[in-house]
Amino acid sequence: MNEHDLLAKRFETDRPRLRAVAYRMLGSLAEADDAVQEAWIRLSRADADAVENLSGWLTTIVARVSLNMLKSRKSRREDLMDADEAGGTHRADARADPEQEALLADSVGLALLVVLDTLTPVERLAFVLHDMFAVPFEEIAPIVDRSPAAARQLASRARRRVQQVGSDAGAEGPGAKGAGPKGAAPRSAVSKGAQEDSADAVQAGKADLVRAFLAASREGQFEALLAMLDPDIVVRTDQAAIKMGSDADVSIEAELRGSDAVTRAFVNRVWSPVPALIDGVPGLIWSQDGETRAAFSFTTEDGRITAIDVQAELAGLRITVS
Repeated sequence: MNEHDLLAKRFETDRPRLRAVAYRMLGSLAEADDAVQEAWIRLSRADADAVENLSGWLTTIVARVSLNMLKSRKSRREDLMDADEAGGTHRADARADPEQEALLADSVGLALLVVLDTLTPVERLAFVLHDMFAVPFEEIAPIVDRSPAAARQLASRARRRVQQVGSDAGAEGPGAKGAGPKGAAPRSAVSKGAQEDSADAVQAGKADLVRAFLAASREGQFEALLAMLDPDIVVRTDQAAIKMGSDADVSIEAELRGSDAVTRAFVNRVWSPVPALIDGVPGLIWSQDGETRAAFSFTTEDGRITAIDVQAELAGLRITVS
């Protein structure tokens, strides 16, 4: 057996997993096979001996190819899975085996595939790789061109959407259309980490968002920071904080509006706040000489930060370091 045949045999051992990754990314068996084939083409042209973790390398290639396909699909405004009024689906894959497609869809969960189609391409990739295939955020980050913290936030946002739709479907009752195993995203399709999210998932999501904001600010991740902010975000600073800044020769505006302006104000900031609960809501606090000097309260909606209140007048605030 020559070197090419050995490489092909090695690739075939990874094919089922690669196909599963691509199918959950794309929701189309034909496109999943295209993504896997592209991975093989790239592998056959690469120096495989120089690749330390071949399975991880192939997963990255399939993920990148799938992400590009999703972005291209979105730009063409194509919908490859339309649920009809009877609850069935119409698929545009003439090449796919209908029986095999149905088996795959049933194993993943039709409702989950529909929900995944509502996510942005990068959210879908982060969720699928981390929550379904346990790929670390450190490996996901370069694929989506984000920091690990921002990649974690993408997955968290997607996870909340999946859980929300699953909860809504379950609340309709077993007699409702789409309820039951075919209607709600199956718990088996989500990783153990996602299943362990309790009823306070929203609170945990806010904490993730605040931590991701802090990490992106410190690391100078402009695009990641911008993506976390609502376009109409407002940052309000109280007079005590403004005076504190003035005493340190730092000019601070009482109000700052717009995601671009706020991103520019916080990106590459050299600061050392820590996560805390402020009146029971995840936020940040800044301390000096062991004393809390300022609190940053975050308001979020639909996975984005809509407001930040900076307060140096702390009387009446309940602050707990998290």
